[in-house]
Amino acid sequence: MISTRAGPPELLALDWGTTSLRAFLMRDGKIIDTRHSSHGIQHLPEPGTAGFELAFAQIATDWLQKWPQLPVVASGMVGSAQGWREAPYVRCPANAQTLAAHSVCVPSGLGPDVLIAPGVLFDQADQIPDVMRGEEIQIAGALLQKPQWAARSCIVLPGTHSKWVQIESGKIVSFATYLTGELFAVLRKHSILGRLMPVSPEDKAEPDAAAFELGLATARDSGPGDFPHQIFATRTLGLTGRLPHASLADYLSGLLIGHELVSGLAHATKQDDIPLILTGDAALCRRYALSLSYLGQPDCTVLENTAPAGLWDLARAAGLMS
Repeated sequence: MISTRAGPPELLALDWGTTSLRAFLMRDGKIIDTRHSSHGIQHLPEPGTAGFELAFAQIATDWLQKWPQLPVVASGMVGSAQGWREAPYVRCPANAQTLAAHSVCVPSGLGPDVLIAPGVLFDQADQIPDVMRGEEIQIAGALLQKPQWAARSCIVLPGTHSKWVQIESGKIVSFATYLTGELFAVLRKHSILGRLMPVSPEDKAEPDAAAFELGLATARDSGPGDFPHQIFATRTLGLTGRLPHASLADYLSGLLIGHELVSGLAHATKQDDIPLILTGDAALCRRYALSLSYLGQPDCTVLENTAPAGLWDLARAAGLMS
């Protein structure tokens, strides 16, 4: 139930990804109501622009009938080339003001336009190029938590494509993507490694912490070029009986996360005392925090979903609210 005793909502914020759409009704930077839809950009009710308009109408019509002047902002894959309207990447360094200046508008079909945030591109001649779309808004929201983080920090966003983001003077100055989550899924489902594993993770009651830590330790102690051999060990540890088949996925998860953390920390800790912040899925962030502690990096902060706060910051930077 929406409480309007403190005044009407000031913003309709959309976190619109590949597989889902989340809508947040906000006032004073706080969520006062939220809704979830399975209509991500790959699961629209019908193809093309009409599909985006219908998905938006299904989640927001009654809100906009009641508050027709409500500004609307969106972030995520909705701004990709396959989205409602493409919002081209902006280059690093970038902050909320940069994103607002390069956002694009699309008619919603319900009255107000939808302001869609761009993604961010990191492209320096001497380094591997990288892109993000959606995470930049989560980062903007995270930086609102503590002013000192904006000065200098490293924000980690675990997930299918994990991001390690360097922040200086309130701006994204560089970042690196790790294919950790997707690589785990591909190896489990589409390689020989999965043949010894149970059909699904639900086939066992609890994760095997010892197997996961074995993966972390293997990554920590590895030398140059060891990674492909260590991946194959997921199979041989099962064939030799050193690990039960039900624990092989935990070893593989620990190995992949461990390699990501070893690499990420090597870059993030070049400067002493840099704050390390985790944001994203709560369960996955907890797993990363435990893994960091195991690897000797216990001091990190875990944040819950920061996308709504980032969308609020985007709307404010775009001048949609006083």
